[in-house]
Amino acid sequence: MKTLQQAFRSTRKAALSAVAVLTLAVGGLVTLTTAPAAHADTQICDQYGSTTIEGRYVVQNNRWGTTQTQCINVTSTGFQITQADGSVSGGAPKSYPSVFYGCHYTNCSPGTNLPAQLSSMSSAPTSVSFNYNSNSIYDASYDIWLDPTPKKDGVNQTEIMVWLNHTGSVQPVGSKVGTANIAGRGWDVWTGNNGTNNVISFVAQSTTSSFSFDVKAFAGEAINRGLAQNSWYLTSIQAGFEPWSNGVGLAVTSFSASANLGGGTSGGTTGGTTGGTTGGSTGGTTGGTGGSGCRVTFTPQTWSGGFTANVTVANTGSSAVNNWRLGFTLPSGESITSAWNATISPSSGAVTATGLSYNAQIPAGGSQSFGFQGTSSGSFTAPSGFNLNGTACAVS
Repeated sequence: MKTLQQAFRSTRKAALSAVAVLTLAVGGLVTLTTAPAAHADTQICDQYGSTTIEGRYVVQNNRWGTTQTQCINVTSTGFQITQADGSVSGGAPKSYPSVFYGCHYTNCSPGTNLPAQLSSMSSAPTSVSFNYNSNSIYDASYDIWLDPTPKKDGVNQTEIMVWLNHTGSVQPVGSKVGTANIAGRGWDVWTGNNGTNNVISFVAQSTTSSFSFDVKAFAGEAINRGLAQNSWYLTSIQAGFEPWSNGVGLAVTSFSASANLGGGTSGGTTGGTTGGTTGGSTGGTTGGTGGSGCRVTFTPQTWSGGFTANVTVANTGSSAVNNWRLGFTLPSGESITSAWNATISPSSGAVTATGLSYNAQIPAGGSQSFGFQGTSSGSFTAPSGFNLNGTACAVS
C-alpha cells in the first residue's frame, strides 16, 4: 500500500507534519487556553478552550486541524460534540476533543502527579466509556504521551495511541508492524513518525465502547519496540475523538485515570502481559505453597464513587511462595471493575487475587505488587482479612 506525504501546520506551539495511508491520525498537539472550572452542561466553542471536571480532569475542545466551528457540551463526567462544521479528506483529522489527566501544553489537571517516571510507577490505571454514531468519520482513541524529560509544554518524543473504534478509511500513522495481546484484547500494532514525534498505535481488533487498563502495559510494549525507555516520563493520559467528517453526537460519558507511584519495575513488559482483568480462580484460602509469613501494604486513591488501590504482598517467611493467592474481603457497596498484575474474582465480597504467569512466585524476603480499580456507593473503606494462601497477613 503506497503512502501519501502531506504537510500541515499546528498552532502556536509546534509545526506538525503527517504521513498518511488513505488518512492518518495524530493526537492534537496544540496550545490550550483555560476556561473557568466546569459545572454540568458547560458549552465550549473556543478553538482551544478547556475546563475541569470532577476536580481532577481537564476537558479540551482542541480544534487544531480546521478553521470551522466545533463545540462541545461538558457534563459532570465527560463531554459530547454538539457542533462539528466542515470536513477534511486525507491527512490529519479536524481536532481531538478529549479529556485528560496530566499536563498538556502547560495546562495541567488539578492535583496531578504527572509528569512521573515510568520506573517510579507501580501502575497507571485508566478507564473510559464512549458513545458512538454512524454518520461520522472518526477514531475513538487514547493519546498517551512519553518523553525523556518531565515535559509540561510542547511536543513529547513518543505518542501512544490506543484506538477502540474507527470508521471510514482512517488508519494510524506509519504502517502495521505486528500484533499484540494487551489487557485481555488483541491489537494491530502500527509504528511511524509524523515529522515531529514517534507514534505507536494499537488498533483494537474488535470494537469496544468501554475499556479499563493499565497504561504501563502499553508503555511496556513501546519500550520493547525501542520507542521509549523505563526512565522516561509519562506526561498525560488523554481520551477522546479524532473526527474527519461531522462528529456531532460523539461523546465521552465517563473517564478516570491516575498514576500510582512507588514499586515500579526496572523494564518493560513483553507481549503486553501486564494488566490482568477480573475473573479467574475463586476462593481466598487455598492453593500454592510457601512460607508462613506475609505483610500487605495497601495504598488507595479515592474520589467520589470510585477508587484505585495498589497492593504489595511481601513474603516474610523463609521459603518462596509459589502460585500465590491473596484473599481479602471488600466492604459492602464496593466492587472491583478491573485489575492489573493479577486476576481477581469475584468482583465483590470475599475475593481472591491470583498472580499471573510472570509473577506467580514471591521469593523469600521478596514481594509482588498488583492493583485494581473499583466503584463505591459510599465513603471508601479499605478491605480486611488479608491472607496469603491461607495464612493471615499483617497489614501496613
